[in-house]
Amino acid sequence: MAAADHLEVPRGHGLFMHHGIDLGDGTVVHYLEGKQILRSSVEEFSLGEPLKIVPHADADPVGVTLRRAMGRLGEERYNLLLNNCEHFAVWCKTGCHRSSQVEKALGYGQMLLEQGLNINQELNISHGLKELKNGLKKLEQKRQQLSEQTFADQLQAVETLKSQLQDLLRGKPQA
Repeated sequence: MAAADHLEVPRGHGLFMHHGIDLGDGTVVHYLEGKQILRSSVEEFSLGEPLKIVPHADADPVGVTLRRAMGRLGEERYNLLLNNCEHFAVWCKTGCHRSSQVEKALGYGQMLLEQGLNINQELNISHGLKELKNGLKKLEQKRQQLSEQTFADQLQAVETLKSQLQDLLRGKPQA
């Protein structure tokens, strides 16, 4: 490890990473979760977890990175989504205020929201299909009623013809 290296170490049983800037003298400047930017020994920073150097293709010179890190010591404006330890370390190295962890989390949130919307759309489609099925059922009932009515009308016509034939056979005059 060298001065101005961006370091990361696992936290929360590996669920997220903690970030800081190596000062090259056995100390690291980092945002203590929820508190302030401070200078800690590498051991205090790592809490016994393995350290990893985060590479930056677009890193600013070592002196700029170290000045940025030291210039914010004592700052107390931590915000998990907008100003966390990764935002700080990336800004120190590149001048860009970013957190890939937040971006990924927001991406997952967006995906879940979209999935929720898809599920909602599927539920709406399912509801629409159910209404369509009910409508078709009502149409079938109406068709059946009409069919039964037509059959009843036909039976009535047959009965009328039968009666007229019987009258003719008995010699009754037709009206």
